[in-house]
Amino acid sequence: MDWSKNKIKEFQKDLLSWYDANKKPLPWRQTTEPYKIWISEIMSQQTQVETVIPYFERFMKKYPTVESLAQADDTELLKLWEGLGYYSRARNLKIAAQEVVNEYNGKFPDNLKEILSLRGIGPYTAAAIASISFDLAEPAIDGNLMRVTSRIFELECDISKSSSRKIFDEHLRTLVSKKRPGDFNQGLMDLGSLVCSPKKPKCETCPLNKYCGAVADGKQLNYPVKTKKLKQKELYYTAFALENSLGEYYLEKRPSKGLLADMWTFPLTELSSVDFEKIITDGAISKNITMPELPESISKMEYFGNFTHIFSHQKWHIVLIKVKAEEKFEIADELLTADKKWVYYDSKKLGENVVNLNQDLSKISRLKLPLSGPQVKMFELLDKKI
Repeated sequence: MDWSKNKIKEFQKDLLSWYDANKKPLPWRQTTEPYKIWISEIMSQQTQVETVIPYFERFMKKYPTVESLAQADDTELLKLWEGLGYYSRARNLKIAAQEVVNEYNGKFPDNLKEILSLRGIGPYTAAAIASISFDLAEPAIDGNLMRVTSRIFELECDISKSSSRKIFDEHLRTLVSKKRPGDFNQGLMDLGSLVCSPKKPKCETCPLNKYCGAVADGKQLNYPVKTKKLKQKELYYTAFALENSLGEYYLEKRPSKGLLADMWTFPLTELSSVDFEKIITDGAISKNITMPELPESISKMEYFGNFTHIFSHQKWHIVLIKVKAEEKFEIADELLTADKKWVYYDSKKLGENVVNLNQDLSKISRLKLPLSGPQVKMFELLDKKI
């Protein structure tokens, strides 16, 4: 990179002037407090920032300090995170909060090495916190920054390879503003989101177009260079919505390790793609479906709907089967375990009895359990048809 000092200063000035006039009005930009910046950055991973805003505000109300997060109840924490996905992030937040409390006396570390040592914090998040909260000139390299940088310098390195990060770091470390590193990073993030988009960049209005090699050569869409992702694994499941005579639904807690760890869902069994297509086409319950361990006294089973839930490496295709227990049938409470519960469903009833429900450990509101992403969708299906 052979830019002069004056060119770098002009680049910084143009970017920061644009950012001051066009920055997104996000609640966490009203502060440089490292705790709040950290939470916002973790929440924003794999999630649109506009979606994050209400989650961030609820989280701050529930856990306003790192000490309160360190003492959080796991079930309540996961419930609050419900809908953001990637639940390991929430678990790691609590662990990292405990590390801050126990190892740093509740004061967030102010250098990159110690920030990186906290559970769940990688190079990007650490650099974002360091630059925004502590004015350290660290480039926070995310997808937006890589796209903008690769177009400006026409970088041929594959952004999907970890080895390419060093190349981006070298270029951005030269460019980052020493006086306003946090705003510089956020400016490039917003520019990548609002202007330098992946498929339809608005180059004519970009404040950095005069510095951009890709614009000069008319090759904007050639960058960034990225190999195609591996195809997601397709999996098929039958979900059983078992309802008793009280209008409660039977949920099970998933294992503490693996995908959707410790989240609650209807019983699920694997299904073949052929039987999946057959069920959603003609609505008939296939004789080939595998039944989970449900009460034997079932009076009715019917196809209720289907949907696809997308994870980073898997696609779950789920058919929802509504299962009715026999009249007045209900599993005895003593047969329930910590990972099996009858869950109150009716929203109005829940609102009226939420305090009393907290005292009954065997039966609980669906609003109190951390539901898996697929389970949230299944309740949405039931809501629409009831």
